[in-house]
Amino acid sequence: MGKTNNNTSYLKSPDLLPISYEGRKIGIRGFFAMWVGMAILLATFDIGASGVRSISLPWVVLATLIGCIAIGIFISIVGDIGVEHGLSFPVYMRAPFGTVGTHIPSITRAVTASFWFGLNTYFGSTAINSIIHTINPGFDNWLLCYLIFALVQLINTASGIKWVERFADLAAPIIIILSLIIYNTLTADIAEQGKSVWAWAESPVTGGAAFTAFIIVIFANMGFWATLGCDIPTISRFFKAPRNERNWFKRNRTNLIGSLIALPLTQTFMIMIGAAALMVAGTSNPVTALQETASGWMLAMLLLMIVLTQWSTNTAANIVPAAAVFSNVLGPKVSNAIAVFIVGIVGTVIQPWSVYEILTQALLFIGAILSAISGILIVDYYLLRKRRVNVKDLYRNNGQYKFHGGVNVVGFIAWGMGGITAILLMDFSFVVGLVVAGVVYYVLAKYWYFKKFPQAEIEDPSDDKYLGITVGRDWNIDEDEESRTEVVG
Repeated sequence: MGKTNNNTSYLKSPDLLPISYEGRKIGIRGFFAMWVGMAILLATFDIGASGVRSISLPWVVLATLIGCIAIGIFISIVGDIGVEHGLSFPVYMRAPFGTVGTHIPSITRAVTASFWFGLNTYFGSTAINSIIHTINPGFDNWLLCYLIFALVQLINTASGIKWVERFADLAAPIIIILSLIIYNTLTADIAEQGKSVWAWAESPVTGGAAFTAFIIVIFANMGFWATLGCDIPTISRFFKAPRNERNWFKRNRTNLIGSLIALPLTQTFMIMIGAAALMVAGTSNPVTALQETASGWMLAMLLLMIVLTQWSTNTAANIVPAAAVFSNVLGPKVSNAIAVFIVGIVGTVIQPWSVYEILTQALLFIGAILSAISGILIVDYYLLRKRRVNVKDLYRNNGQYKFHGGVNVVGFIAWGMGGITAILLMDFSFVVGLVVAGVVYYVLAKYWYFKKFPQAEIEDPSDDKYLGITVGRDWNIDEDEESRTEVVG
C-alpha cells in the first residue's frame, strides 16, 4: 500500500472506499428482516396515536400505506447509488456539494441519526428498566439501563454490517410474534371498555380539517424515513446484485422488496398499535399502556420485544449511516468502529427524549430539511449524470468535484431554497422540499455551474468509463496520488 498524499488522505478513509462485488453480503431476506426491525419502534406509535386524535383508524392506516409506499419508492430510487457504484452517502455527496462541502449536509444527517439513536435507546432502556422492576421491584434505574443498552448496540454495530444483518435475522421473527401479542392485549382491553379500535377517534374532525389530518399522517410517515431515504446508499452498497444486469428493477430487487413490502406492512401495523395504546392509556407509549393491561412474565416478554425493536432499528438505520459520516468528516485516523462510538456520545449528549411530546412536529421539520437534500441527490444522479459517476475523482482533492475550494455552490443554494420552502409549508414538507431543491439544482447546475466546472461523465456519458456493477466493474481506489479502475469480466 503506497504512501497516502496528505491532501487526499481524508478522502480515502478505508471504511469509505467503494464496496466490491464480493463484499456485498446482504440479500433479500436479510434486508427484509432489517426493515421489520427498523419499522417497529416506539416513535412509530406516536404517528398512529396522533392520527386517531382526529380521524378514524382506517383513514390513518390508508394514509400510512400511501406515505410508506411513496417513501419506499424514493428509498429504492436513491439506493441505486449504493447498488450501482458501492458508494456511501457522504462519499457520493461530494458530487452535488463538493469534497469539502459534503461535510455540512452529511453532518446534518449524522446528527439526526444520532438523535434517533439516543431516543430509541431511551425507549429501550425504559422497557429494560420495567422488565427488571417486574422481576425485582427494588430496582429502578433507567439511566444505568440506558448506558448498558447503548454500549451493547454500539459493540454490535462496530463488529460489522454482517453482524447487523445477523441480529436482524434473529430478532425479526421474535418481534413479529410479540407485536401480535401486544396488539391483541391492547385491543382486548379496548373491547372490554365497549370501544371499537377501528371506529374510535378522540376528537373526530370533518371536511377540510379531516383532509389536512389525513395529509399530515402521510407526510409524517414520509418524514419519518426521510433520514434513511437520504443515506440509504450507505446500506445499499452492501446489497447483493447481479453483475452486468442492465434492468434497473432486477438490479434493485433487494431494496424494492424490503422498502415496498416489509416497510409499509410493518409500519402500518405499528401505527395500529400506537392507536390502540392511546385508547387504552391515553398515551402512544405502549410501555405505559402495557403496564396497565398486562403483568408478570407476559409484561416482561412484551417489553422485551420493544427492546429488540429499538436495537434492530438503531444498528441499521441510525448507527451505520451516522458512523459513515463521522468517519468521512474526521478522516482515516477515525475508523468506522471509533465513529460508531462517536454516534453514541452525540446521541446521548443531545438528550432527544426531551422532545418526545412534539415528535410528529419534529419529524415534519426534519423531513423538510432532509427532503431538499434528497431532491438534489435524485436530480444529480439520475437527470444530470444519468447514473454515470466519475468515481475516482470523488477520492481526489483536486479532481472535478473540487469546484470552488471544495464547495459546490449550487448544491447549497438549492438546499437552502428547498429547505426554507419546505419549512414554510410544513404540512407538505417532504414533497415541497424535494421538488423545489431538485428544480433549482437542475437549472443552476445544467445551465450555469457545470459549464463553469465541466463534469467528465456528463461531457462523455460512457457506460464503460462511468457505470459500475451494470458493466461488471468494481471501483478500486488506489491509495497513491492517482486512482484507477478495474473492469471485472
